[in-house]
Amino acid sequence: MENTGTFRSKQPHSAAKFRRTRMMLLAAGVSMAPFAHAEMLAIGLDRKFAYTDDGQRQALEPGRDEVVFYDLKNPAKPEFVGSVALENSIVGPPTNIAITPDQKVALIANALRSVRAPDGKGWTFAPADELFVIDLTQRPPQRVATVKVGSQPSGIAIDRTGRMGLVANRDGKSISVLTIDGTRVEVRATIPMTDSVVSVAIAPDGKRALAAKFAAHKVAVLDIGADGAVSYSGRDLPVGLFPWTVTITPDGNRAFVSNIGANAASDGNAKTVSVIDLGLAPPRVIQHVSVGDAPEGISISPNGQLAAVTILQGSYDAPRGSWFRNEVGLATVLRLDAAGASVAQSVPVGGFPEGIAFSSDNRFVYVGNFSTSSLSILEMDADGRVRGQTTMPLAGPAASLRIGSR
Repeated sequence: MENTGTFRSKQPHSAAKFRRTRMMLLAAGVSMAPFAHAEMLAIGLDRKFAYTDDGQRQALEPGRDEVVFYDLKNPAKPEFVGSVALENSIVGPPTNIAITPDQKVALIANALRSVRAPDGKGWTFAPADELFVIDLTQRPPQRVATVKVGSQPSGIAIDRTGRMGLVANRDGKSISVLTIDGTRVEVRATIPMTDSVVSVAIAPDGKRALAAKFAAHKVAVLDIGADGAVSYSGRDLPVGLFPWTVTITPDGNRAFVSNIGANAASDGNAKTVSVIDLGLAPPRVIQHVSVGDAPEGISISPNGQLAAVTILQGSYDAPRGSWFRNEVGLATVLRLDAAGASVAQSVPVGGFPEGIAFSSDNRFVYVGNFSTSSLSILEMDADGRVRGQTTMPLAGPAASLRIGSR
C-alpha cells in the first residue's frame, strides 16, 4: 500500500516517466504487454485401450475418454480447471495435444475411432480423421469445433505466433497445415510425405519443421516460407529405429528425436535419442544417446539446458513374467551443451509413462503414467538432478500430455 500511495502522490511526474520509459522500451523492441496468466497442462485420458497379460493390445468399450486441464500458476501443485469428454488415443506419440502460446485454445487429434469387431463381439480400432478445437477461456473448457484433417492424425505442433499448426497424419502419410485464428481453425494445405509420419516440430523462427517418419527410420526436413507455405523437398535425416517424438530447442540450434525401436514396443534392449544439429548446412545427425528400453515422449526445458524422456521399459506392454518386464517406467534427464547431450539421471516414475513436459520456470517435470493413472511431478535442480517427486492420481490412464507445444 505504501507504493500505491507514493505513486498517487506523484502521479503526474510518474505518469510522464512511465510514458518515456514505455517509448524507450518499445523503441528497443521490448514488449510492455501485461504478464501472461499461468500455463495450462493438458492430459488425454484413453480408457478404451489396454494390454493383456501376454502383452497383446486390447480394445475396450469406447465412449469414456476425456481430456483434463490443469492451471500451473503453482507449478508444484497443478489445479484442476475442467475436462472435456472426447475420444483420444494412446496409439501414436503422446503429442496429440497442443496449446496456443496465449493459452486460449487447445487442439486434440484423435488418431483412432472404435468400431465393432468383425465377429460382432467386442471392439477394434480404425483410423480417424478428427481434430478437436477446445476453448480454454471458458470454465470448464469447451469443445467448440471439429476439423477434418488427414487419416490417423497424431503429433501436433503450433508455431510461436499461435497462428499456424501442423498435424502429422500417420495413415494418410501427410501433414495437414493449419491456420489458427482464435477458435477458428482451418486446413490450409495437405503436404504428401511418401511415408508414415507420427510427430512434428516447428523451429522457433518459423522457417523450418521436422517430421518423424516412423517406419522409414528417418526425420523429414520441411521448409516454411514467409507466407506460411510449407514444402517438402524430400530431404530426410537417418536417425534411430522407429523415431517417435521430435522436438527442437528454444534457440532452434538442435533437435532431439526419441527412437522407440521394436515397432513401438518394449523388448528389453537399449534404444537411443538422436541429436540433430540444425545450425549446420545441411543439418545432420551428430549423436545418438543410449537412454534405455523404449523411449517414448521427449521434452526440452524452456532454458534449453535439459531434456527429459519417458522410458517404457516393459512396464505394461511386456508379457507378465518376461525377463524385460518392469512394474514402473523411468524418466531420464539429459544435460544439453555445445557438445551434445549426456544422461544426468534416470528415476522411477509410474507405470507405462507416456507424455512429459517442463514447467515454464524449468523447475518441474510432469510425467503422465498410463497403466497407473497418475501424474509424476519431479522437482529439478539446475544440473538436471531430481530433488523430489510427488505423485498425483488421475481419473484415468494418461495417454498424452502437453504444455503448449513442449
